[in-house]
Amino acid sequence: MDCAAVRGQGTRDRELVELSGRELSWDGSVNARDLGGLGRVRPGAVVRMEQPRRLTEAGWAAAWAYGVRTVLDLRNPGEYEPERAPRPADIATVRVPLDPVGTPFYERWTQIDNFASPLYFPAMLAEHPEPVIAAVQAIARAAPGCVVFHCAGGKDRTGLLALVLLTLAEAAPEEIIADYLLAYHRMKQRYDEIGLPDQLTAVAELLARHNTTIEASLTSTITSLMMPDFLLRNGLADTELAALRTRLIT
Repeated sequence: MDCAAVRGQGTRDRELVELSGRELSWDGSVNARDLGGLGRVRPGAVVRMEQPRRLTEAGWAAAWAYGVRTVLDLRNPGEYEPERAPRPADIATVRVPLDPVGTPFYERWTQIDNFASPLYFPAMLAEHPEPVIAAVQAIARAAPGCVVFHCAGGKDRTGLLALVLLTLAEAAPEEIIADYLLAYHRMKQRYDEIGLPDQLTAVAELLARHNTTIEASLTSTITSLMMPDFLLRNGLADTELAALRTRLIT
């Protein structure tokens, strides 16, 4: 699929998802959305977004009113930045850096795609599942209420965790792909602000050089991910799996 076709498909996906009512208008955020309604995920269980540093006081109030009680931060410590407004005191923050910084794997994939495309997803799940399992455990163990998870832009690290959760919850590949593509459109204004080229085009061109597409790469990862075997084989306890399913699925 050429870049123009990718952009056209992404626009159609965005329109379909926005019609579903999953989009969350929290002041200061452009990329917050509930995963409820995808597969068997119930509304109000988990929300994905970009880093919440621009949330205003009203934005945090809206998140609290939505039921958010835990924020799971997937960024590396060097990415932490001051936030525009303080978080409500009763929202817990849990930090689980998802990138295996300092490993040969990290150095290799920094050169390949800088951890900014779905190309690295299957290698990450095969070679470094531990941080992914730790993030899943954090969601399973979180206090009652909605869990928000984010990285910097809410696209790739957040996208990988969303893929794992949605595959467990029996979401169709096309649902997971549409949700992943939505992040490019929602974050475009942020990328424009810092002078980055169109990221959907850039990633599509990168994957084309590897003889694949965003859709094909994601589909391959999703269809090869055996659930719940992947989680249990890599350290998630039976009790944690039960807690995760209780949180995610009605």
